[in-house]
Amino acid sequence: RPGTSGTVALELLARSAPDGRTLVFAAATAVGLASASVTPVAGVMRTPMLLVGTSALKAADFEGMLAEARGMPGGIRWATTGEGTTGHAVLQRIEQATRIPIVHVPYKGGGQQLNDALAGHFELLSTNVAPLQLQALRAGRLKALAVGAPQRLAALPDVPTLAQLGHAQANLDSLFGLFAPPQMAPELAQRINAAVAQALRAPAIRSRLEAASNQPFEGSATEFAQQVMREAGR
Repeated sequence: RPGTSGTVALELLARSAPDGRTLVFAAATAVGLASASVTPVAGVMRTPMLLVGTSALKAADFEGMLAEARGMPGGIRWATTGEGTTGHAVLQRIEQATRIPIVHVPYKGGGQQLNDALAGHFELLSTNVAPLQLQALRAGRLKALAVGAPQRLAALPDVPTLAQLGHAQANLDSLFGLFAPPQMAPELAQRINAAVAQALRAPAIRSRLEAASNQPFEGSATEFAQQVMREAGR
């Protein structure tokens, strides 16, 4: 059940039986978690955020983008995968810090957003790091301006983090994991958490996540729930 920043799936989850048969894989964004009372069960990965320029942007780096945006009376068009997502939070914090004029272009998901980015329908997009995005960057069809991550990515060593660019408050990544219906028994949640942890220790799965610049999550259901609360507060 994709769409609306995960809200549709989470609302369905909230009405499901807490028997372990219905789970949602989603980012721990405030908009999604505010829509339903759900049980965080298992963290899967932290995913860096990419700030990318399209062919509609003349600038080749972050500072050049800011200068170009200030010369746009109507505002620079910035696409995200929806209100309340990590990419939208980055947009808002950059807007607050720099006062550049921004027109938010929200999408219901990443597929159409990426297609429109490649067609140059807007100047900027914030998106999670993923193989298709990295492929487009390597082909020169998109320009990486910054990443939201604790440090630079091995896949993009020349691209600075937003913290390195002086915007630590916007240096955000996404936490993804599995959520269950409300009132799930703690022992069942822990069983699912243990199964996910075992899968994440498998070399084939771990290497595949890391190859896409994701950091596998390690921790109990309680630790994941605590991280989710921090994300929602953020």
